[in-house]
Amino acid sequence: MQVGNETSVKEFILLGLSDDPSLQIQLFFVFLVIYILTVLGNISIMVLIIVAPQLHTPMYFFICNLSFVDLCYSSTIVPKMLSNFLSTTKVISYHGCAVQLFFFAGFAGSDALLLSVMAYDRYNAICHPLHYQVHMTKRVCICFVSGTYAACFVAATVHTSVTFRLVFCGPNRISHFYCDLPPLLKLACSDTLLNEWVIFAVAGSMQVGSLLTVLISYVYIVSAILRISSSQGRLRAFSTCTSHLACVILLYTPMLFMYLRPRSSYSMDQDRVASVFYTVIIPMLNPLIYSLRNKDVKEALGRVIERSCLKII
Repeated sequence: MQVGNETSVKEFILLGLSDDPSLQIQLFFVFLVIYILTVLGNISIMVLIIVAPQLHTPMYFFICNLSFVDLCYSSTIVPKMLSNFLSTTKVISYHGCAVQLFFFAGFAGSDALLLSVMAYDRYNAICHPLHYQVHMTKRVCICFVSGTYAACFVAATVHTSVTFRLVFCGPNRISHFYCDLPPLLKLACSDTLLNEWVIFAVAGSMQVGSLLTVLISYVYIVSAILRISSSQGRLRAFSTCTSHLACVILLYTPMLFMYLRPRSSYSMDQDRVASVFYTVIIPMLNPLIYSLRNKDVKEALGRVIERSCLKII
């Protein structure tokens, strides 16, 4: 990640969600509880999938990686936000801001692409059940996940490089609670046209491409489900997709709202609300969705607890 040499700004000030000291203390405890639930929930899902043999399938391999990504991109943002609630300076260094942007862009992009990979997995499971084991081998699954991480962190490198080649000569007050692209571009003293094109070309193509993959997959999935003669069979087939659909709707709605809209409609207050949703709330909700709404996960958890109790006895 190359950063510019002409900038006079050595650090940024993150203004956060509120400048009311009493409200910041309340927000600190609220977001602390949410972050603890996020960490415990995602780690629990990952450990359960690793230790439960019945969950060693392609779908749960992707869910395990989704939990890892949720944990990482939340941890890129929330700890700094929590410390700023208790700080009077709220400073992040120039290079620290670049690092935060890089890892957030990489993990947030991975989250979106993993959901599209999971949609393709559900398409194969429902539309081509007899060939599922052939299409979704262990090697194929590893290639999908590796390709997702590689593509997203290459894109994160591009975003970070073009952003921090800009000249920042002041002011240095970011009207946000983390280093994100739109508020950083507003502070730049140099032309940001290239950056705006990169956002639309790179982030836009990845988000729209992954969303189209999800939509096309579900067109075929719904079509295959409707051809099932038994209503119980249709319900069983669709039930394998409900958790994934919930996660897709939760993630794509605020992300598309934030990044794929005209500059003239930009609103920092709206962005902060959307950012809280997908950086703090969604990583907490995803493990709950995949545990509370998933029969296999609940059964696997029961078996793991039962084995642990037997060992203790």
